Amino acid sequence: MASEETSPRTLYVGNLDPSVTETLIMALFGQIGPCKSCKIIHETTPGMREPNEEAKYGPGYEGPVDPYCFVEFYDHGSAAAALAAMNKRMCLGREMKVNWATSPSNTPKQDTSKHFHIFVGDLSPDIETSQLKEAFKVFGEISDCKIIRDPQTLKSKGYGFVSYVNKVDAETAISNMNGQWLGSRPIRTNWATRKPPAPIPKESQIKQLSYEEVYSLSSSTNCTVYCGGIGPGVTEEAIKSAFNTYGTIQEIRVFKEKGYAFIRFSNKESATKAICGVNGTVIGENMVKCSWGKESNDPSQSGGGGGAGSPSQMSQSASQPPGQYGGQYYNMGYSYPAAYPSYMPQQQYMPQGYGYPNGGYQMQGMQPYGMVPPGSQQQFPGQGGMMGYPMQQE
Repeated sequence: MASEETSPRTLYVGNLDPSVTETLIMALFGQIGPCKSCKIIHETTPGMREPNEEAKYGPGYEGPVDPYCFVEFYDHGSAAAALAAMNKRMCLGREMKVNWATSPSNTPKQDTSKHFHIFVGDLSPDIETSQLKEAFKVFGEISDCKIIRDPQTLKSKGYGFVSYVNKVDAETAISNMNGQWLGSRPIRTNWATRKPPAPIPKESQIKQLSYEEVYSLSSSTNCTVYCGGIGPGVTEEAIKSAFNTYGTIQEIRVFKEKGYAFIRFSNKESATKAICGVNGTVIGENMVKCSWGKESNDPSQSGGGGGAGSPSQMSQSASQPPGQYGGQYYNMGYSYPAAYPSYMPQQQYMPQGYGYPNGGYQMQGMQPYGMVPPGSQQQFPGQGGMMGYPMQQE
């Protein structure tokens, strides 16, 4: 029986979106068990440029190859659980392919991203990968060798790539093989040059929040965290699991159809840590954004902590300029983003006071905020139900 030391602890994760980051993968797999490391590999073929051609890529270039990664866990049990849980799960619209990071021969898959790659062009259509490798192996240790083929017909596109472990071996191969005959025609060789990586979408660029910065954004009595971007399948238990390591949770309220939740902690310090720790991580299958649930500005109207703000306050909130929240929960004093969509994974949910536009948004049993005619006063239904949350009307 294999010991813990010899049991595999590293997973291969394939079919990833080009914008996937190591931070996202670590957050996603970290929900299963503690991850030791994550390494994303951006393949060099066929997403390389043909050398000396500034305006175009190699023959038949069809765009960058999807990246893959290796995720290492601290123990075999966590890795096995992640394999069972994450294989065929969706991540940024892609179905991930998860397996043990070993080849059929049970040898670890090799990371060739730091190796030295040469381009081989003008190949005869009948040349196979084995023949290409055989012709180039005399110059040194080859870590990878590929002939690029049409995905539909599987016919050779007339070029390939050979990767060497050592730079001097690659240099020797280029100088000795350029113009040599392989099959029915002479080949040409040169350094392969990478295609610049695709830019990371703005929604994937998460600002790291400092404890001091987050703490200063709200009053000393605010203990409630707003969590936006959650998927419709996320349960209260999943949210609790993501947040309970930061402190004692007093209450969780999930609005699945709206794509957000409120988590109330026993103290502000715990809530601050939760915002810093959970913001930009993945809950379920979606990246979430965390900020403060905004309190009422008038404690005398709070009804004993988290009660309703006055109608004048709510009317004032409706006329706030851009950069403020557009509405508040009338029983609770916490704000939610005006015109928040029903479910928008991977969108920007800005922290408190960071640019929510005014707009009309209506919760069930509530009047729309941000739509008050000049000179009129906003009206609210009677208070009732659970303290701190809007009453659902039949």
